[in-house]
Amino acid sequence: MIGVFGIVLSLGLLMYLAYRGISVLILAPVLALVAAAFSGMPILATFTHVFMPNLANYLKLFFPVFLLGAIFGKVMEDSGSAKAIAQDIASRLGKSRAILAVVLSCAILTYGGVSLFVVAFAVYPIAAHLFREAGTPKFLIPGAIALGSFTFTMTALPGTPQIQNAIPMPFFKTTVYAAPVLGTLVGIVMFAAGTWWLMSRAKAANDRGEFYGDHPNEVVKKFDNDNLPNIWLALLPIGIVLVLNFILSEYVLKADAIGYEYLKAKPFETNLGAVRGIWSLIISLVVALVIALVINWKRFVSVKDSVNTGIFGSMLPILNTASEVGYGNVVKTLGAFAIIQAALLGISDNPLITAAIATNVLAGITGSASGGMSIALGAMGDTFYQAALLQGINPEVLHRVVAIACGGLDSLPHNGAVITLLGITQLTHKQSYADIGMVSVLIPVGCGVLAIILGTLGVV
Repeated sequence: MIGVFGIVLSLGLLMYLAYRGISVLILAPVLALVAAAFSGMPILATFTHVFMPNLANYLKLFFPVFLLGAIFGKVMEDSGSAKAIAQDIASRLGKSRAILAVVLSCAILTYGGVSLFVVAFAVYPIAAHLFREAGTPKFLIPGAIALGSFTFTMTALPGTPQIQNAIPMPFFKTTVYAAPVLGTLVGIVMFAAGTWWLMSRAKAANDRGEFYGDHPNEVVKKFDNDNLPNIWLALLPIGIVLVLNFILSEYVLKADAIGYEYLKAKPFETNLGAVRGIWSLIISLVVALVIALVINWKRFVSVKDSVNTGIFGSMLPILNTASEVGYGNVVKTLGAFAIIQAALLGISDNPLITAAIATNVLAGITGSASGGMSIALGAMGDTFYQAALLQGINPEVLHRVVAIACGGLDSLPHNGAVITLLGITQLTHKQSYADIGMVSVLIPVGCGVLAIILGTLGVV
């Protein structure tokens, strides 16, 4: 039992110390070795031959997606495309629908591949203007941005190029379009429930005489409309990511496509079914990025600086997540983990339930959707996959349920995106977290239960 205690202790320290602001880059290897020490594993050998190889393998799989996604998001921001999309939606819906305008603006941008952080920076000035004009309390802005960015477009809607939807692909041999009907239904429920909650909160606040409020220290960057691209040009790169990705993954790079037999031989030793999702996403992001650069070339202050900033911006997220994957795989090798795994798998015979619980809990502990999912799948992904096949559950359903699950408890107060969002909007946990928690924790967790029910009934 001392080994189990070591694992629980290391997970608890990971959550607490990450919340205190210590980087996961150092926490993950140190705490992985703490767990290993309690189980009697050799420290240096565990670090060099378990932690590091698994970290490197994750980089091998997902570095291009992180890199291209970060560059694409920065290009969309610096070209004014993100701002143009947000402003167009806001002008069409009008100030009376400020909450809906902000949610939809964030949703379109994140569904098109723009990173969550870029979306928050791009949309906040527009949201502040709309909320002030509509008399909607400012404390609801973080909830509106979180709903549009951290929830249904990140995990539920099929085709979203966000990394949380890409991670399950190599584990379950799926694509980002896995379980399209299930994902769309759950995504609609998540969007509708979250929007209803925020609008109800705004009405209740207005009824008691509370409106935007006085914020003397508010600093909102003025936006220049003179150099923004046409809305259709702004949307074009996003459309390319979604459409080209679908065509490639479903019709060109099909698992049974001919001409790829070479993948089975050395040095590749894989198959098209295992890589088609990643390949489709990489090609789509490259094409969309090139087109975004070409059509907006004259709008950039410096293309080189935009691309370089995107590149540097990808480094910390990918290394953080890869470190958490290394951590998860160290834990998986420990004898004591078999006890924890048996307890998790003993919760239910349904792999959808066990996968969802494991992913959600680990996402909550790490404060990271991608990190929690990576640890869960690194440790038990193949177990979930084989159990699903034995029970006749479509791996696409497993992909979608796990993706939705990672977007539940991840948004607890210590989540980095939550802290950043509150910093951007100059609000506090006390002022805004109740609404962030409702739309990005409680409602997604409930929708995760709905996804399990639909998946068990055979909805794909």
